[in-house]
This record gives sequence, structure tokens and C-alpha cells, in this order.
Amino acid sequence: MIQFSSQATGEHFRRLVHRADPQDVFPTGVTRLSDTRFHVPAHWPRAHRFFAPVGGRHQDPLLIAETMRQAAMLVCHAELGVPLGDAFVMWELNYTAAPEHFLLGDEPWDIEVEVSCSDIRRRGSSLGSMRVDFVLRRDGATLATCGSRISCTSAAAYRRLRGHRAGAAPGPLPPALAPREAGRAVERDVVLAPAVRPGRWLLRLDTGHPTLFGRPNDHVPGILLLEAARQAATATVPGFLPVSVRSDFLRYVELDVPCWIEATPVPAGGVLVRAVQDGGTVFTCAFGPS
Repeated sequence: MIQFSSQATGEHFRRLVHRADPQDVFPTGVTRLSDTRFHVPAHWPRAHRFFAPVGGRHQDPLLIAETMRQAAMLVCHAELGVPLGDAFVMWELNYTAAPEHFLLGDEPWDIEVEVSCSDIRRRGSSLGSMRVDFVLRRDGATLATCGSRISCTSAAAYRRLRGHRAGAAPGPLPPALAPREAGRAVERDVVLAPAVRPGRWLLRLDTGHPTLFGRPNDHVPGILLLEAARQAATATVPGFLPVSVRSDFLRYVELDVPCWIEATPVPAGGVLVRAVQDGGTVFTCAFGPS
């Protein structure tokens, strides 16, 4: 068992969740319940420099996605023997949240995360891939049910696969979509350029962003793609609250190739978003209605 009495800020713990800055770390520990089930307590800040309240009333549902990512990394490194330095890809990320439980109040946001691993496949003694399901609870109420599929690559294999991309960097940062249209308060958090036509935006990549690029990366981080999808959905349906998400990460999204974000409203109030690079779809995200 690894357990911290308060927000986990030790350097080693931050490495376990692939975060460099203490304020971006949400899990506070991990306890093994069985060979495939784990308990991860977490703390969500009431105010965060990026995961800010939505509409001044709701906790940011994208905290679910980031907590899923961090909890999965923590379980893999701390309990399943994956060495630090190995690389992960989350190929699918889905969740359905209960928006009535996301209303802000005065109480602390202490979260209990139940992590269940299945369809575990190994390459020799190393973890190759698995499905990871999550249930997030707060004060006994279920906040969200979630699912994902991840794969793991050794550091050496990742260097062979991606070594030629080590020096890749985006071009000059384009102008930003108006923060109000993107559902953000400040320009730095906007990841879309102004629309070139209705429903189509160029992805903005500010590699100096403290949360979205909180550690070196040779490709576009998944949380940035989810945020781009959310901003595109908000620009399409003002005030959009992403309470259900089904996303697929189809391949690495490169830093130095233009990436286009396209959004289409769907019946019943949802929005379908895709990212296009080199003429092919590299990411899709279907949001359910607010």
C-alpha cells in the first residue's frame, strides 16, 4: 500500500502519476484490494489554474479524465510492476457523470476511485495492455462510471518507435479563439485558433502551458485533445457541460503537423468532434448532452 495523509507532493509520487507540478497531482495514495482491483483516494482542488469551475457552478468534469489517467499510471507503476520511464497510450477513454453531484459547495472535494483491471495481456514479464474501469465516488454518491483501454511500451521500445520525433516542435502559435467562445477565462487556456469556417478550427499548441504540457512530450497529449474537443463543443453549443464522453485516440497526433478540430451537433443535444491530421482522422470524441 502507498498512502499519503494529504495531497501527494513527493517527487517520486509525482513521477508515478506522470506529473511534475504538485498542484496537478490528484491521487493521494493507492491500496491493493485484489490482484486486479485497487482503491485510489484523490483530492480535487476547488480552484485550479486550468481545471476551473464550469459556469461558476459545476466542478470541471474533465477532472474525471485526468483522474482516470493518473490513477491508471499509479496502479501500473506502484502495483503492477511497470518501470518508471515506460510509456503509456490510452486508446479509449469513456465516462458518464452525474451532473447533479458536480455542483460546487463549501465542502472539500475528496474522491474515492475504484480501479478494476481486466483483459490483461503481457509481453513476457512486462505489461502489454489492459482494460481499466473506474468508479468515482464522493461521500458515498457515484460521480462517474468510466472505462479505458491502455497499452504500455518499454522505454527502449518507445525510443525505437518514436526516437525520430524527439526534437519535433510546433510552429508559431496562431491567434486564439475568443476565450468566451471556447468556454475559458483566459487566452492561454484556449487551444483552438479562430474558426476557418463554421465547425472547423486549427489546434493551438502552447508547449509552455504549465498543465497541458507539464512534462516533455513528443506528441500532442491526450488531455489536450479532450480539452480541444470540449472547447469545440462549447463553441458549437454555448454553455456545454461534457457529462458523458466516448473518445478514441487512433494514433499519435504529431506536434509539427497542422491538426484540425471539427465539430458537428448531433440529435438530442450532443456534439461529435474529430481531429484530422495529414488528411486522416486521428481522434474522435462524442459528447452526450449537458
